[in-house]
Amino acid sequence: MSTKIYHNPRCSKSRQTLQLLEDNNVQPEIIEYLKTPPSESELKGILKALGMSPRELMRKGEAEYKENNLADESLSDEQLISAMLQYPKLIERPIVVTADKKYALGRPPESVLEIL
Repeated sequence: MSTKIYHNPRCSKSRQTLQLLEDNNVQPEIIEYLKTPPSESELKGILKALGMSPRELMRKGEAEYKENNLADESLSDEQLISAMLQYPKLIERPIVVTADKKYALGRPPESVLEIL
């Protein structure tokens, strides 16, 4: 397995993280997760590896977050994961996974350097 980046080319942080990887001689497999969203098991694995709850990995400023009342604290992790799968733009980005299964959220982009 090579290094992967869950990437949105329209996101400046995602582009900066990809550039940082390339500047460090890493040619990642680019997964445009809005076109190819992770499966439920992949998303759960990402959350576990990052040590984050679903709510922590959600983009709270997105319209889908507000329209679906995802700020409701009574929603379960399963319900939040389901929303993230239905609306992949809710997933914070970029996420980098190395060949040896180290994970990092590229916010800020330099945080991925810790796993290279």
